Order: sequence, then C-alpha cells, then structure tokens
Amino acid sequence: MKRLFPAPLLSVLLCLVWLLLNRSASAGQIILGVLLGWLIPMLTQGLRPRQVSIKKPWTIVRLGLRVAGDSLHSNGAVLRLLLMPGSRKKPAGFVHVPLQLRDPNGLAVLAMIVCITPGTAWAEISRDRSILLLHVLEADDPQGIIDHIKACYERPLMEIFE
Repeated sequence: MKRLFPAPLLSVLLCLVWLLLNRSASAGQIILGVLLGWLIPMLTQGLRPRQVSIKKPWTIVRLGLRVAGDSLHSNGAVLRLLLMPGSRKKPAGFVHVPLQLRDPNGLAVLAMIVCITPGTAWAEISRDRSILLLHVLEADDPQGIIDHIKACYERPLMEIFE
C-alpha cells in the first residue's frame, strides 16, 4: 500500500487544493484531482529526504509560536532600521552557527525559519552539515545570535526530528 500511496495525506491535500483552485466539484475535476493527488507524490517520492514521523506535537506548537513571536520582533527591528537608518548599532555581517542537528528535514525547517525571519538569511551550510553560515542585518552580538538559534530553533527541531 505504501508503494501505491507514498504520502496519503499529501495526496488528499493535493486533490483538495486542485478542487478549490478550480472551484468545481464536477466528476471530471474530482477524477483529475485524485489522479494528480496520486501521481505527484509517486513521481516526487525520491526527492523527499526521508519519511517524517512526528514525535512531539506540542514541541511543534511551541516552536511555531516562538517563530511567530520572533518574526514579529524582527519585523519591528527592520522597520526601525528603515525608518531611522541612523539608529543602526552595527553593520550587517555573517555569523557561523555550529549545528548538532543532522536530520535533512529538520535542517530544511531550520532554513525556512531563518529565511522567514526578517533580518536574517541562510547563506550556506558546510558539507558535513556542522556549520551554518547566517547573514544577519545587525551582527552586534554574534554569540547571542548563536545561542538564540541553538536554544529556540535547533533544540526543538532535534526533539521533533531526531
């Protein structure tokens, strides 16, 4: 069964999104939605790093709330810099963050978190996945940035994925 439907939840979601985008529940659209929901996960199965099993759902909720809060805080800091350019404390810079997280799915989520937080961008990861190079809008406290990423993002992701 897993070979025919490698990602059943993804299949259902793809079918529903197809029907919503077409704003039709006709027989033809349902058949096409089911076909796309079945084919896309089958054809892209090799692109997914590995199967994900959720271990701590409450950690996901806490992480999501933390990311939302940090994003709001960062939006305020970036807005301050845009409205008052003279208030910049330090120039932009790069920070090397040592990583313990090795799961490819966890690293992908970490990349998304870093990229949606204004003022930071994922620049590079070392080949052995042990160091993340992060571009920061204000690199006034590199160790504080490292500690924040490790405590607020990496540790919860390790609980979820490893």
